Order: sequence, then C-alpha cells, then structure tokens
Amino acid sequence: MDGIQELKAKYLGEIADAGDESSIEAVRLAAVGKKGEVALEMRKLGKMTPEERQVAGPKLNALKDEINSAIAARKASLADAALEERLRSEWLDVTQPSRPSQTGTIHPISQVTEEIIAIFADLGYSVAEGPQIENDFYNFDALNIPPEHPARQEFDTFYMHRDEGDNRPPHVLRTHTSPVQIRHMEKHGAPCRIIAPGRVYRSDYDQTHTPMFHQVEGLAIDKNISMANLKWTLEEFCRAFFEVDNVELKFRASHFPFTEPSAEVDIKCSWAGGQLKIGEGDDWMEILGSGMVHPKVLSAAGVDPSEYQGFAFGMGIDRLAMLKYGIPDLRAFFDSDLRWLRHYGFASLDMPNMHGGISK
Repeated sequence: MDGIQELKAKYLGEIADAGDESSIEAVRLAAVGKKGEVALEMRKLGKMTPEERQVAGPKLNALKDEINSAIAARKASLADAALEERLRSEWLDVTQPSRPSQTGTIHPISQVTEEIIAIFADLGYSVAEGPQIENDFYNFDALNIPPEHPARQEFDTFYMHRDEGDNRPPHVLRTHTSPVQIRHMEKHGAPCRIIAPGRVYRSDYDQTHTPMFHQVEGLAIDKNISMANLKWTLEEFCRAFFEVDNVELKFRASHFPFTEPSAEVDIKCSWAGGQLKIGEGDDWMEILGSGMVHPKVLSAAGVDPSEYQGFAFGMGIDRLAMLKYGIPDLRAFFDSDLRWLRHYGFASLDMPNMHGGISK
C-alpha cells in the first residue's frame, strides 16, 4: 500500500500547485478520471485475495474522495482569488456624480391642460370626453347651428369622404368640443357641471391658428344658474390660472348659435415693454366666448328648458399656454423641435396643483 501514499502525496501536491482551472482539470483527469492512476489501482482489486481487497479497497476510495475534495477546495480558492483581483482592478468611486443624461419634458399643451383640469376640479367640475370624428347632428344640428351658417362650409370644416351615391350627411372632424356637452346631457341628464378638453379641427393656418388645436369647454346646468354664476366662475378660473390676486373681466355682447345671451370675455392687462401682465394696466384682451345655453340646445340633448338652464364657455388651450408662458407662435407647438420643447417644456415632476401653480 506504499503506492497509495505516493499517489496521495503526488496529486495533493499537484493540486496545490495548480494555478488555474485548466491545470486543475488536467490533475483530475490524471488522478481520478476513467483512465487515471486511481482508477487503474482499483482495477487491480479483482486480482487480489478477499483479505487484500478488504484492506486496499477502503484506502483507494478514501484516496479518491480526498483528491476530489482537494480539487473542489482548490477551485473555490482560485475563484475567490479571481473575484478579489476583479474587485481590485475594476474598483470605482460610487460617490462620484453620474454622467449627465437628457430627460424628456412635458409639452406645454399637456401641462396647461392639466392645470385647467385641476382648477375646475377644485370648482366641482368633472371631465367629459367624446369622439373626434362627429356626425352632423352632434357637431351642428344639436347646437342650433343652421345649415346656412358659415361654420358648416368646407372652407372652415373638414368633411369626411362619402362614396358616390351615399347621400347621408358626411361625418366631420369636430370643430369644437361642444358635441361632448350634448352627449353628456343625453346620457346623464341634468343637473351637471363638466369641462370638455380635447383636440378640434378647423381649416385655418397662420401664426395664431392651426388646422388642429386644443380647446376646453365648460357647461353648468341646474335650476337656478345665471350669468352671475358664469362671471364668478370665469373670474375664479383666471385668478387661479394666471396666478394673480385681482382680475377684471369685461363681457361684450356677441352671438353664438348655441347660447343666448352670448358674450365675448376680455381680460384687463398691460403690454408695457412688450410684456403681457394680467390684472393690471388699461388694455383689454379677448380670451374666450361664453353665454347662457340656448333652450334649443337643451331640448336637443333631452333636457327640459322650462325646468333647467345654465351657462357654457369655450377657450383655446393653446392660446392660454401662449399667454401664460410667453410663447409667440402657435405653429411652434407642432413643429417637433426638441430645442423648443427643452426651452418651454416642463419637468415630469412639475405637477399642477388645484390653485393653478406648480408643485414639486
């Protein structure tokens, strides 16, 4: 059995001297592989007497186990050493500031829309939505817009295509969000207080007009609503949105088919030095249209005009964004210019609160 001791000393020494995984594998194959020296010694057991096998067999098994244990321990040692070396060579200072990365910004229209919703939510209004492709009834007829009205002409409205021989009134890209008011009253009845923000479409394009723009309309229907309630609502909105303590509004008589009486609303402002300041000065600027809902509109929506009345108003979200944040050209809203958006955009954490300001 002196040969077993020699094998043990030989292979344990080679395992200790192995400097990498390949060297350890070579030692394993030479020692305990199918053709290794330990395997060859075990084949000799068949030629031994029973007494000799009882002595040699356990010693060979013990040798095999000891070599395998030594190989596993050496592999673990080499892995620990490799990890230690990697940690040492790849060390970095995690306290150093990271590289600056570009972050996206919120579009001014999205931001102003959220500001408007927050203000009117505080006043008790909910948000209503409707389709952008409307039929003739909801976009015109239900709003008391007669067939000869200029708004129904092709130079002002985008009409959808009809096949030849199809004489039904064509669908349109909605020219205002007023159809949402009709749909809401049809479904929920009165009383109600809603705002309807969304995209609208008209055939116009210049510095202050685009074929697609954004509008928000408001509607309040109840039994005892008057123009005084409309005036208070708009004053509260302007005070919160423009973040000024005092606002002065002027109601000018106007005409809209869906309201009677109707009024254009101007806000007092100053243009001193080319800078707009709301709530001061001697100038006036038109900001929206409004009025008491026409009885025919209530009837078209299934609301009894002898029992209910209310007011409605509409304003351009894009125009409000231009006024509040000093944006000179409406067309730039839709140019997809990243430089413009980085300048006028808002950080994702700049969320509007219910007072119209920005909270972080």
